[in-house]
Formats: sequence, structure tokens, C-alpha cells
Amino acid sequence: MTYDVWLPIPADEIDGLPAPASGGADGPRYRFWNGGPDFPADPADCAFYVVPYMKGSEVAVRPMSAMGSVRVVQTLSAGTDHVTPGLPGLPAGVALCNAKGVHEASTAELTLALILASLRGIPRFVRGQDAEEWRDGFYPALADKSVLIVGYGSIGAAVEDRLAPFECARVERVARSARTTARGPVRALDELPELLPRADVVVLTTPLTADTRHLVDGAFLGRMKDGALLVNVARGPVVDTEALLAETGRGRLTAALDVTDPEPLPPGHPLWHAPGVLISPHVGGSTSAFLPRAKRLLADQLTRFATGGELRNRVLTTG
Repeated sequence: MTYDVWLPIPADEIDGLPAPASGGADGPRYRFWNGGPDFPADPADCAFYVVPYMKGSEVAVRPMSAMGSVRVVQTLSAGTDHVTPGLPGLPAGVALCNAKGVHEASTAELTLALILASLRGIPRFVRGQDAEEWRDGFYPALADKSVLIVGYGSIGAAVEDRLAPFECARVERVARSARTTARGPVRALDELPELLPRADVVVLTTPLTADTRHLVDGAFLGRMKDGALLVNVARGPVVDTEALLAETGRGRLTAALDVTDPEPLPPGHPLWHAPGVLISPHVGGSTSAFLPRAKRLLADQLTRFATGGELRNRVLTTG
């Protein structure tokens, strides 16, 4: 059997892919598509669709309604919310898989960078350098702080791994349901009201779902202690922007945001100049670590698909 595989990375740049169909032999036909206006082939012949990375939901779902033969939709992001609008148009039995294992290192690195930059006053130093001002002083350390990770999956665990050398007083973990890990217990989301008041730093690594949209609302922020830092490396709509602006505007909380709502943040938006808010432009996974890990994932997944093996990172199956 021959079948089309749509890739946003040229197939000849990915080591370990199954051999393509040739000379009448069965196998995959690799089609390169990274979100351009023209499709590389008829979407109806696509069996394995790798979604273009960081191209937005409109691009991601554009060919999906015509993919009547697709069996796998593979994202190169940890989140899959950008493809969910296209799922109702797919046949039953399609596997949606995410990129668990690709972004943990990069996102955890940025999380620590945002925490340290915010606490140690790096934005103030940069502005001081621009103004040729020596802005010395006494700044908070990460040492002895209590950190709460909300959304304790593989990225949350990678963040905790990198917190280990920093002598934090305590790291607590929250996920949709309670469980135990090698590092300690993971508490359920309904325990947040008890946990928030004792956290100096709250890190959001949760996926965006109907349950987590505006999880961080006025009530959530109101339970955070005075002077606490909110770090969002999840998705912008996990946080109610107006509620965050209210808390940062009166100086009670600070925030470091790799994601925002809306995104990209338009000129003139009040978040740009909100006091105590540090913004990075959704670059948690956009590093030199991305491509090697993405290529390894695709080679493995496509080999599993070609041989009838169990796919990794299955999020759901359409029904």
C-alpha cells in the first residue's frame, strides 16, 4: 500500500524515516508542506498529517476537512488546542498525537530564565544599561522560595528537575488528578485554594482545555500571596488577562509571560507596560533543541505507523 505523509520538514533532512515508495514498491510518499498557500498534493490521499509548527490554528486546520483517508494527526507542539477545531471533520478512528518529549528541555530552560530574570531584576538592569544608570540594590533570590507548578506533566517535571539546584524551600505539584511521583505527591486541581497562598512562585504548564481556560481568574489570583510571581509558559487563555492586569496594576503581583491572550500581543495593549510584567514572545519551544528532537519523534512515529506499532503520545482518537 502507498500512502501520503505530509511533513513540515523535508523528508531528506530526517534520518531514520521508512523508505519511500518507489519502483512499484509499497510505502510512504513524503509531501513537504509547511503551511504555504498551495497544498503539495490532494489532502484526500494523506494518511499521516504532521501539522506545521507555530503557524497558528487557521493554517493547521485548513487541509483537515478534506483529509478523508487520514489516520494520524501529529502536532510538533505539546499542546493540541490549535488543531481541535478541525477534529470534527475527520473520519472516526484518527489518532491525535502531540510532541511530548520535544519541548521539555527548551520550555523548562525558559521557565527558569523567566523566574530568575523577574526575581533578580534583569529587566530593570537592561533598562538601566540603556540609560547608563547603575541600578544596584537588594533583590529577591529563588533560594528559599516556595514554588507551585500547576499542570504537572512532562514539562512541569522538567521544570522541577531544573529547580533542584536552586535551594527552593518547597516545590509543590498540581495536576488534574492526584498521584504520586518519585519527587513527591501531585495534588489535584481542587486543592489549589489551599496551595496558592503559600507559593512565592506559581508556574503554569497546563494544557489549554475547556477546564483550564481562565483557570487563573480573579479568584485564583486573589488567593496568591502579596508579592508572588506568576509564570505562564502554557497557553495565554489559561490566564484571564483583565484579572491579571488588575492585580499587577496595583503592584500586588508580578508576572512573567511567554504566552498571552491575545497573541501575538498587539501594539498598545496594556500588558506591554503593566508594572512588574516581563513578556517573551512565545519562544518556549523555539530553540536549537527543537529540530533534533522533532526529527527523532517523527522518524519513530512514522516507523511505528509503517509497521503497525503502537503510536506514542496519543492524546485522543476521533469517534
